[in-house]
Amino acid sequence: MYKLYPYFTNDGSVGLFSPDADDIYHSTYGALTEAYEKFILPSNFKDYLKKNNEIKILDICFGIGYNSKSFLNYLLNFIYNETIDTNKIKNIDKIYTNNKKYKVYIHALDNDKNLALLSPFFVTNKKILKNNNLSFYNEKIKKMLCDKTEPKYILRKEVNILLLQKMISQIDEEVIRILNSKEYAPYFDKMMINLLPRFGLLKNSNGILYPVCYLVSFLHNIYYKYISSSYKTAVNALKLLDFNFDLEIDDARQIVKNDSTLYNYVFLDAFTPAKCPCLWSIDFFKELYRLLDDNGMILTYSNSAAVRNAFINAGFFVGKIFSESLNKFTGTIAVKNKSLIKYELSEYDLGLLKTKAGIFYRDENLSLTNEAIISAHKKDVENSNLISSSKYIKMHKFI
Repeated sequence: MYKLYPYFTNDGSVGLFSPDADDIYHSTYGALTEAYEKFILPSNFKDYLKKNNEIKILDICFGIGYNSKSFLNYLLNFIYNETIDTNKIKNIDKIYTNNKKYKVYIHALDNDKNLALLSPFFVTNKKILKNNNLSFYNEKIKKMLCDKTEPKYILRKEVNILLLQKMISQIDEEVIRILNSKEYAPYFDKMMINLLPRFGLLKNSNGILYPVCYLVSFLHNIYYKYISSSYKTAVNALKLLDFNFDLEIDDARQIVKNDSTLYNYVFLDAFTPAKCPCLWSIDFFKELYRLLDDNGMILTYSNSAAVRNAFINAGFFVGKIFSESLNKFTGTIAVKNKSLIKYELSEYDLGLLKTKAGIFYRDENLSLTNEAIISAHKKDVENSNLISSSKYIKMHKFI
């Protein structure tokens, strides 16, 4: 039976623990905050959206969908802020005159169908947290979680409504069962769950759930009268958004290998390279290079020397992501156009790439298991004559 291991992170959004990977999907300081500060803010979307009205995003390891949600949230806030004073947001019907329409395409990849389809239902913006009765034990998570917090970023309700519209045809009985589970009830938004019948989910003669209608006209006529404020905003948003969303559940390597779309942005949010090297290999990055627009950008939370070296050897220029709130570097940017890099790798960073820590993962046919990739990488490191990273770091402590 499918199991979730949820907890509330310190910004009021839901995080998940993976027993298989023995790792967390999201930082305990805030799942939504992490998405904003590691993927959205460093992307310089404001300048891009001022110059372009079409954007294509590849979201690798979609998970709960915080990266895509945060982008949609940013885009909607950008639209509203560009057209009216934020203090007059109640006049939302008046903002859609003589404004350009944004064409948005998000291609979301994951190998966990249930988790991805549950995305629109997870709670955000929760202020009072109850983490004392977790269904699992992880000492690190327990020590870092708070009981009360104030959300740093507010996710607009229409973001989840827009996503649900695009996912509804894929929702099945297993997803409904999880949503109806008392065990997970605190982590799901009841308003979003209550939408399902109004989206047309019915049972056929065999008791299988299926969608009968999820068009805007259906929503406008039936759902609008139930949750008018959030829904009306979502419907109005579609007047400015030509929004397409494609969720694929499969091995991301094979999807990417068969893709031919040119993307403006790629969010790479896989588990750490030491646990999921198949999505961090030089061979995978070569495929991403093929799919990235000349002025496109790949963003990831990883600071790994092996990851950065793989990007460089795949043809990219590489820079760093700096978090102003944390006052430290928190990730990596890979581009074809070097002028897009705000924070370049330092001489120290570049030197680290020439140590054993910079030996990257290989997966020539994009088909090896993680275990096989790790085993081959271990041999490459053992057989290398490069200086160890620990020795390199010690040498530079005194320089």
